[in-house]
Order: sequence, then structure tokens, then C-alpha cells
Amino acid sequence: MNLRTFSGFLLLAACTPALADDGFPACLAGLQDQARQARVADWIVDDIVPGLQQQARVLELDRKQPEFVQTFAQYLNARVTQARIEQGRILYRKHQEFLGRLQQKYGIPGHYLVAFWGLETNFGSYLGGMPTLDSLATLACDTRRADFFGGEFIAALQLLERERLQPEQMRGSWAGAVGHTQFMPSNYLRYAVDGDGDGRIDLWGSEQDALASGANFLSQLGWVPELRWGREVRLQPGFRFDLAGGGKWRPLREWSQLGVRRSDGGPLPELELQAAILVPAGAAGPVFMVYENFDVIMRWNRSESYAISVGYLADRIAGAGPLQRPPPMTQRSLSRSDVEALQQQLNQLGFEAGVEDGIFGSGTRAALSDFQRSRGLVADGYPDADSIEGLQDAATRDAAEAPGDD
Repeated sequence: MNLRTFSGFLLLAACTPALADDGFPACLAGLQDQARQARVADWIVDDIVPGLQQQARVLELDRKQPEFVQTFAQYLNARVTQARIEQGRILYRKHQEFLGRLQQKYGIPGHYLVAFWGLETNFGSYLGGMPTLDSLATLACDTRRADFFGGEFIAALQLLERERLQPEQMRGSWAGAVGHTQFMPSNYLRYAVDGDGDGRIDLWGSEQDALASGANFLSQLGWVPELRWGREVRLQPGFRFDLAGGGKWRPLREWSQLGVRRSDGGPLPELELQAAILVPAGAAGPVFMVYENFDVIMRWNRSESYAISVGYLADRIAGAGPLQRPPPMTQRSLSRSDVEALQQQLNQLGFEAGVEDGIFGSGTRAALSDFQRSRGLVADGYPDADSIEGLQDAATRDAAEAPGDD
């Protein structure tokens, strides 16, 4: 679940006390003051907050940066497994009548809700085991993102009061996301709804509450009813990959004129829709055409690979077959140091990759695409072996030709 919050908590978080030399207890005292200002019940402020414990494991996970970045094939194949597809289909049938009512009310087809459920917690099989209040207090007392997590901490206290919870019931991810759909506390307060009609909203214990809350959240994020997330497509030889990428929208008719076809070779639908082309594994992998609802999925989680996985899993749950062109398993993972070196070489050669931070983002992809085009390579912005080798050779020659210091 993405770490969204809403404006009411941003005001509360503006003065969140960060962890100072006098430590965690002093920070908790500051959080107590903010909780009182937010009109949290006295018994929570005076009895619950002072007993919270700083979680060293949370700080460790918050600072941990993965050494290697998964390839798209590794990411997709780990999340859209045959077992998850089959379980998703079972749960879709189990909840089909209820999901139908949700679609009538919110406009979200049930197979998407089941797909989110599968990716977030493997259909509730693992909801997270970290104590939510302690985790959020720990993050609120850390200087890096104190404002955001301070707001989420206050929201969690309000949630504790509103839903008549016990602190030990509130367990979830290390970052504070909870329940079957991994809502942050502010989203729980704002978007979660009572799906089973028992008068409470329980995202831990009620599958119907979780599914209904996911439907309401997606509706509020702007889901367009009757529009799918996207589809796999096929490109014609010579396609200009500089036209691909998130946010590069064109009408379907223009994509058709550029030779884009459905994955089975048939023509694109003749609809007045805007679409973008994504090539997450480069020219050697699958190609996706995405629509407006893809951006809605990315408002839930800002990862492009996550959003594709949700859409693909939803399609498979609904009965679609596997990808016509699966991502190649031969592509290797790049380490952060590999990406930093690539960024340094691109910048050295005048292809603006931006900050050399080891993160392969849109700026680095665009710079690599420009380099590939300048060398007559497939300009898909994907760091394949030929591109990396060519970049290394060019940077080495450039350094050798540079005038030395006299």
C-alpha cells in the first residue's frame, strides 16, 4: 500500500518532534502533546503512549537499501504465480456475489480487488507482525520522515479509539500498514468502510470489510468504471522506443497508425481512449499498453512493476491466459553500485542521467535511451549487456582522450 495521508494529519504532523539527544521518551512526550491537540482520548494519551517501545528493527528496515534491483521477470514471476492465480480464482468465486454488489456501488470489477488482496498480503495469509503503534512512534521520532509518520501515528491513535481496538490487535508492516489490504492508518480512517454490516470496520478480521474498503479507496482515487487497466500488445519492427514510457499518452488511433497491435496480432479497439506504451524489460520483453486506470493503480502504489502485476494478476484471475511474450529470465540484476557507475558514465559522456544515486529511474532511463540511439542500438532505455558494454567502452575512451593535468 502506498504511504498516502490526507491534509488533516499534515497539519498535525508539521511540528512532530524528531528524536533528539534526550531520546525516545522525550519524543513520546511531544507526541502526547500532539495527540491531546488532536482530541485523542485521555486514556490513550496517558496510558498507552508512554508505554510504547522504540523498535530497532523498524529503523534497520527503514534504512536498508537492497543491494540488487530485481529484474522485471524476477518481480513479476515472484508475485503472479500459478498458486496465487488459482487461489485468487477460488476466492473470486467465494466472494462473487458480494464482489458484484461492490462493482455496482463503486464501479470496481471484483477480479481487481482480489488481485490487490493477493499482492498486498497473499489473500490475508500474512498481515505483518510488527506492533503498529510502536513502529509508527519509532518512525515519527526519526528525523528523516518525522512529519509524515507523526501524522500517521496520530491517525493510528484515533483509529484505536474509533474502532474500540486494543493496542495488541494493531499489528502490521514495519512502516505501519495494516490489514488484508495494508492500509496506512490515515487511509483506514478516511476510506475504510463496513462491508459486512456488523457496525465496525475491521481490516484485520473481516475479508468483506477489506474488499469493500479497497473498492471505496480505488473509487476515490479516480477509477474509471468499464475501463480495463491495460493489455499486452505487439510492436512492429522499427518502433520508436522513445515514444514509450509512463505519461507519454497518445490516442489509440495514433498508436494503431504507429503499428501497435493486440498481442494476438489483431487491431486495437476503435475507442476514443488515451494510452501509453510500457516496455519494463526492454525490447526483448513484453509490451504493455496502459490506460487511465493504470495510473489509478499507481496512486495505490507508485511502482510501475507493482501496477503491471496487479493488472496481469487480475486478468489471470478473470480467466485470461499467460503473456504471449513473457519477460526473459536471462536478464541480470543490477546492483546499486552498477547503476551508480552507469549514471556516472552517462553524465561523463554528456547524457544527463541526473544524481548518481544508484536508482534506475526515469531520468537514467531517458539518458541511456539517448546514448543507445547515438550508438545505433535499440533505444529502449533498458540496460542490457550490449548497452552496458558499449557505455563502459565509450567512457573509457573518453577518459583516455581527456587532456591531462600539466
